[in-house]
Amino acid sequence: MEALVYFVIWGVFIFLMMRMGCGSHVMGHSHRHGGAGEEKGQDAERRQDLKWYPPAEDIDPVCKKQVRTADAKPSVYEGYVYYFCSRECRELFETKPDLYVGQSDDASNPRLEAHNA
Repeated sequence: MEALVYFVIWGVFIFLMMRMGCGSHVMGHSHRHGGAGEEKGQDAERRQDLKWYPPAEDIDPVCKKQVRTADAKPSVYEGYVYYFCSRECRELFETKPDLYVGQSDDASNPRLEAHNA
């Protein structure tokens, strides 16, 4: 019976420590430090406001056809979204994307996000 009482006492103690954050809230510890911490929060809010809109049309890198992005099959490779006319073209691209990326006539210019805008 004595062991049960000790078990209950330790259980209540551990529960209270976990519930109160090991005393940090009792002592008035605040998580707001100001300065750089608030700036990070503002940056996160700004990033949530950013939206990405796909172009209306793009060129399939496998068969070089122009495709409407609303009907196309997309795939992401190295941070870029590529659009395909069919599932077969997308599967060919996904097996060996290096064969199809960078085959444009203007290979000296890197592809930018605003390229299709």
